[in-house]
Amino acid sequence: MAYELKLPDLGEGLTEGEIARWLVSEGDEVAEDEALVEIQTDKTTVEIPSPAAGRVSRILVGEGEVVPVGTVLVVIGDGAAPEDRAQPRAEPAPQQAAAAPAMSEGQSLGRVSDGRVRATPLVRRLAQELGVDLAAVGGSGPQGRVTEDDVRGAASGLAPAASGERRERIRGVRRLMAENMARSHSEIPAVTWVDECDLTDVDLGRLVPLTLRATALALEEYPELNARVDGDELVYLDRYHIGVAVATDDGLVVPVVRDCDTASLEELEAEVARLAEAAREGRLKPEELRGGTFTITSAGKFAGILVTPLINPPQVGILGVHRVGERPVVREGEVVIRRVGNVSVTFDHRVIYGKRAAEFGLAVIARLERGGDSAT
Repeated sequence: MAYELKLPDLGEGLTEGEIARWLVSEGDEVAEDEALVEIQTDKTTVEIPSPAAGRVSRILVGEGEVVPVGTVLVVIGDGAAPEDRAQPRAEPAPQQAAAAPAMSEGQSLGRVSDGRVRATPLVRRLAQELGVDLAAVGGSGPQGRVTEDDVRGAASGLAPAASGERRERIRGVRRLMAENMARSHSEIPAVTWVDECDLTDVDLGRLVPLTLRATALALEEYPELNARVDGDELVYLDRYHIGVAVATDDGLVVPVVRDCDTASLEELEAEVARLAEAAREGRLKPEELRGGTFTITSAGKFAGILVTPLINPPQVGILGVHRVGERPVVREGEVVIRRVGNVSVTFDHRVIYGKRAAEFGLAVIARLERGGDSAT
């Protein structure tokens, strides 16, 4: 008996996933619950187990392909491969697409009953990007399905690589970063407020947990910043789960530190260290990347004097702590050397007024400048 493994709904509004890596090959024998494939979602990478023991008879989706929830990924056990399933329709190819080469042996123009070309959403997207008319491409896949190789073959004579160029598909965390940042930049009218923060009396080794604590307490006073946009509504949140941006070799991830308003400084410090280590080792669980209500970012020794971070939608704000160093400042009419850094608040100007964002930023700075455990 054959079992079909479909891309499951992993929660948090997931509609699609990318095949990051197959852990098995066609012909392999697998045990029930043995990991088959790694799926990259917009939150993390998740291993999907086999629904049954048996032989991997057919892998239907290649690495790097992005497919919707419910797509059959692989068939386990004996039996025929599943019949072609109708996939969500992608945007049509450009009207002025170039003609594809003539079909070779083994290719056919595959159509489902309503005349649509048999192709996955990724292949349709690729065809659109390369200017290939899918209707004119001979499909070499099962039942005439047009594959990625078919599309690339059809486009090979249309857009030859220029001398000195190298092309690399944007995949995995980098692809998700690109999509999220493009969404943030296109949807959110962001404004950044910035001011100096005197951190002379602050233990910089504990700056991130101190900032989490100070931010959570300030959010209680400015609840519109601890919120999310849902259509034409601003949804106020009564929890203070703050994301911390962590740079990894694969890209930026934002694990969430929960209950920052009630956790002790020691608890926040331990949780930040744990999540940062898990992020860099690729061990974050999906639930550790969900449910954030606000975000902070600090690049540590790589921080510049000021950057303008992008908001993580549907959140409405992000706080940045920038380079900290000795600066000459005036105190009581005297020039003295203090350890100073810039603190910024980038906010969604659709729902947050500049005055309120500035007051929130100053409230965070005031708590930090009191230093140490007095950030309450």
